[in-house]
Amino acid sequence: MSNIICDTLESGHFYHIYNRGVNSCSVFIDEENYFFFLSRFKKYLSDFIEVYAYCLMPNHFHFLIRVKNLNSDSFVKVQNFDKALQENGLHSNDSLVSKQFAKLFSSYTQAFNKVQNRHGALFESPFKRKRIENDEYLRNLILYIHRNPIDLNQNFETYKFSSYKAIISDLRTDIKKQLVIERFDNMDNFIYLHKNPPKLNFNF
Repeated sequence: MSNIICDTLESGHFYHIYNRGVNSCSVFIDEENYFFFLSRFKKYLSDFIEVYAYCLMPNHFHFLIRVKNLNSDSFVKVQNFDKALQENGLHSNDSLVSKQFAKLFSSYTQAFNKVQNRHGALFESPFKRKRIENDEYLRNLILYIHRNPIDLNQNFETYKFSSYKAIISDLRTDIKKQLVIERFDNMDNFIYLHKNPPKLNFNF
């Protein structure tokens, strides 16, 4: 099986994380929204996950992540963490990353609602997560994520809010660039397959 729908996010596994606005509403309206979301993402999740690919679109987003090998030290990074509940529920090791995603969405929604003078949920709940079990599926998912801007009639190679440019650039990035390239053997093949992808069939 190429991917598994799951509730928890377990250490050491790859996951496709994706979600959209309630009733497909816009969740990013201007550039400041995109940058703010990415800054919140880094704040709440950089200690717990590695990012292999992402793309933010006006009404949805995609991330390909790998959960780091978490240990007891990871819990001290979570503000207001109740150690008495560490062994079960949302405070278990397997649920820690899900909890951090929930904090991200809550923080972003509160800020977005304040600026846009709106109320209520912004993102669908729960957010979607699928565990990736197959290398071919993982490679194709990277291609799919990076090529999302084509749906907006935009050039995916120059799209500002995806990891594609960061991966092909020589500039420093938090994206696991080298590990991504290794999945495609080399940079030339990475670029070629993005421009000439195999048939990509994802149903979300």
